[in-house]
Amino acid sequence: MAKTRITNTIRRCRFDAGEMTQKALADRVGVTRQTIIAIESAKYSPSLELAFQIAAVFDKPLSEVFAYPNPPKD
Repeated sequence: MAKTRITNTIRRCRFDAGEMTQKALADRVGVTRQTIIAIESAKYSPSLELAFQIAAVFDKPLSEVFAYPNPPKD
């Protein structure tokens, strides 16, 4: 399975939000801490809904939390 190309700034957002823990973020969006770890480390791409929920926790637009650099060309 290929590694995801989606990048994120979740770790930085958590730090800026008073050093929020991965567990606290997971609880806010209804997933496990392991899911947050996998998303942060780019081993798992969140669903679009979960990505929006995470961005909302930090009161940021989706594009400030997640990015898809260099999408494949047709």
